[in-house]
Amino acid sequence: MRCPWALASADYLAYHDDEWGRPVRGDAALFERLSLEGFQAGLSWITILRKRPAFREAFRGFDPETVARFGDTEIAQLMANPGIIRNRAKILATINNAKALLALPGGESLANLLELHRPQPGPAPRTSEDIPASTPESHKLSRELRARGFRFVGPVTAYAMMQATGYVNDHLADCALRDGA
Repeated sequence: MRCPWALASADYLAYHDDEWGRPVRGDAALFERLSLEGFQAGLSWITILRKRPAFREAFRGFDPETVARFGDTEIAQLMANPGIIRNRAKILATINNAKALLALPGGESLANLLELHRPQPGPAPRTSEDIPASTPESHKLSRELRARGFRFVGPVTAYAMMQATGYVNDHLADCALRDGA
């Protein structure tokens, strides 16, 4: 058994089985997930999954220090890159978020912020309808990130990131990966 959304394509199945809901460590890896969740806003996640290799190349592996230095030349290159989502606001937000990440005070990290807003585990969802689009914790995380200068980090994006990076376990109760996530 798998979460029903994972059965829609081989790409979804691989993402579900190998990555979704598993802990992600390190600010660069978390920055990538935050960026991709921001690019996904208003689009299907399958679009992002299929463009992920191009995103990784275009954003230089999502190294925050490198992305924070992107200027007009890199922005023009990104806007001309058919392999990624060419949304200027999302591109600028990604560059801005790299700067915001690097500006966090010493000892703080994206992982710390996520951990501070991790919800208490609840009962396993039984159906997809039991999974919320956002939670009080994701609203608080969104506000916290925005207060620290991050953009394109609404509560739905924040919750999707929490799910994708293992801060929330939303595998359904009968999913084979529920206990292994």
